[in-house]
Amino acid sequence: MQPAVESGIPVGERIATLDILRGFALLGILIMNMSGFSTSFFAEADGSRLWPGAIDQFAESARDMLFSGKFNSMFSLLFGIGFTIQFARMERRDPEGASALYLRRLAVLAVIGVTHATLFWQGDVLHIYAMLGLLLVFPLRRARPRTIVLLIVLCALFPVVSGMLRLVVTTPEITAMLVARAQAMEAADNAAYGSGSFVDAARQHALTMKFFYDNGWSLWGTLGFWVQMAMTMLIGLLAGRLLWVQRIPELMPQVRRWMWVALGVGLACGAAFTLIFHFNRVPGPSPIKFVGSLCYWTSRPAMMIFYVLAIVRLAQDPAWARRLAPLAVAGRMPLTNYLMQTAICTTLFYAWGFGLWGKVGPAWGLVLAFAIFFAIQVPWSRWWLARHERGPLEALWSRLTYGVAPRRAAAAAD
Repeated sequence: MQPAVESGIPVGERIATLDILRGFALLGILIMNMSGFSTSFFAEADGSRLWPGAIDQFAESARDMLFSGKFNSMFSLLFGIGFTIQFARMERRDPEGASALYLRRLAVLAVIGVTHATLFWQGDVLHIYAMLGLLLVFPLRRARPRTIVLLIVLCALFPVVSGMLRLVVTTPEITAMLVARAQAMEAADNAAYGSGSFVDAARQHALTMKFFYDNGWSLWGTLGFWVQMAMTMLIGLLAGRLLWVQRIPELMPQVRRWMWVALGVGLACGAAFTLIFHFNRVPGPSPIKFVGSLCYWTSRPAMMIFYVLAIVRLAQDPAWARRLAPLAVAGRMPLTNYLMQTAICTTLFYAWGFGLWGKVGPAWGLVLAFAIFFAIQVPWSRWWLARHERGPLEALWSRLTYGVAPRRAAAAAD
C-alpha cells in the first residue's frame, strides 16, 4: 500500500488523478487481501485446495487474472511518482534539510509497517515500501533516466534467472521439505486465527514475518516479491523524473496507444498463467510452471499499466471525474484506509471477532470487499475529510515527520 506521499501538502495542491489512482488501488488491494485475511497464506502449499463450487472457482480465477499483484504494484508506482513530487517541494523549501526530512518520513513509515506486520497482519507492504525507498529510490534521486531504465530491465530479468535456477537446484526432497514447512504454518495459522485469542493471533503474525525472512528458501520467495515492487517503483520514479504526470494532456496520444497494448499483453499473459497454474497444481518447479511464472510477472505490470492509463484518460473528462470522485476521497487518506482494512477484516474473520475464518470463499470475498470499501470506507473518508484536512494516520505521520502540529506542517510544505 502506498502511503500518502502528499500528506504534508495543502489540499489545493493535490493532484486529483493521483488520488483517484490511490483510491482504486486501495479497492484492488482489499479484493486481493481478502483471501489472506480469511484463510492461511500457506493454504495452497500442497496444491490440493480447490474451492468446491463453480462460482467460487470462477471468482478465484477472475480475481487472480485481473487483480493479483496489480494493485500493490500500482501503489509502488505511485510511491515512486510521489517521491519525486514531494522531494522536489521539500528541496524548494529547504534545500539543505530536504534529504534528512524525507529519510525521517521513511523511518516513520518503516516503524508503522513493522508494527502492523508483526502485531496485526503479516501481509503488510508498508515496511517493504519504506525499505525500498531508503535503499533504492532515495539513492537514485539524482540518477540519470538511462540508469533507472537499466535497473528496470534488470528487475524484469530476475524471474528468468530465478526460475531457471529453481529448476536446476530444487529436488523432490527439497520440495517435500518446503511443503511440510508450509503445512505446519497453515496448521498454526488455523489454530491462532481460527480459534485463538488476539494475543495468539499477534504472536502468529510475528512468527509468520520471521518465517518470510529467516531462511534461504523463504528469503528467495520474499526477494522475488521485493523485486516486483522495486520494478514498478522504479517505473514510478522514472515517470516522476520525466514529469509524465504534469504532461498528461501532451501525452494523451501515447496514453491511448499504450493503454490498449498493455491490456492485450496483460489479458493474454493473465489467461495463460491462470490456466497453467490451475492445471498444474503439483508442488515443485517444472518447465510449464516456469512459463506460467513468467506470464504472471508480465501480466502484473501490464494490467497495472492498463488500469493506470485508463483512469488517467477517464479522469480528464469532467463527467468521469465526478463518477470517480468516491475513489479520490478514499485515496486522499490511503494510510488510514489501508490500516482500517486490516482492522475491519481481522475483526470479521478471526476467532476473537466474528469468527468467519475459513468460511468465506472467493465469490463472497469479492462481495465483501466492495461492500467494505463503498459502504464503509468511502462514506467515512468523506465524513472525516469534511472536518479535517487529512486522515488521522496521515496527520500522525506528518506530526512524527515534521515534529509540529499537522496544520503547521501543511503550512511548512508551501
